[in-house]
Amino acid sequence: MGVAIIDSGGANIASMVFALERLGVDAQLTRDADVIRAADHVFLPGVGAAGDVMSRLTGAGLDRVIPTLSQPVLGICVGLQILFERSEEGPVDCLGVFGETVRPLEAADDRPIPHMGWNRVHPSGDCPLFRGLGGRHFYFVHSYAAPVCDETIATTGYGRDFTAAAARRNFYGVQFHPERSGADGARLLANFLGIQG
Repeated sequence: MGVAIIDSGGANIASMVFALERLGVDAQLTRDADVIRAADHVFLPGVGAAGDVMSRLTGAGLDRVIPTLSQPVLGICVGLQILFERSEEGPVDCLGVFGETVRPLEAADDRPIPHMGWNRVHPSGDCPLFRGLGGRHFYFVHSYAAPVCDETIATTGYGRDFTAAAARRNFYGVQFHPERSGADGARLLANFLGIQG
């Protein structure tokens, strides 16, 4: 199985590599478009600002490559956010695989920003990504989120409901960090790797 992790410069990349190694998967960290196109599964991690990640992808020409991929692709955290049309963090135009605009979470006395911690995620329908994982907790660290929209396949809340996971065609994305979510996160990664392109 050829698995590529797109080198978006995010701080969670080492955690992604180790999480996949624990599943027996030797993934290749790369910005090489040919390697990415040839992979059976592609991970798009991201931590930090959407504009910074988009700048790195654009500099490598991957902003044009990623939306054309036909194998299963999983965006994680900012990797999910940049699959949307636009982010108000910047603001910045993103990859446009999903509709909608990513917006800031709203702070309150009992809801500091960034949102950091474990939230129960509520899948809708029968998505293979969440097979055996209905209503489980996953670990979140973020200040921006996509609204609930046509591509939403799971929700959670922090002041308001938002998209915890989205899917369209061969593209999937999760706002949380499966690589930091213990056994349930490992199960989700394994579920993704079981999706056929």
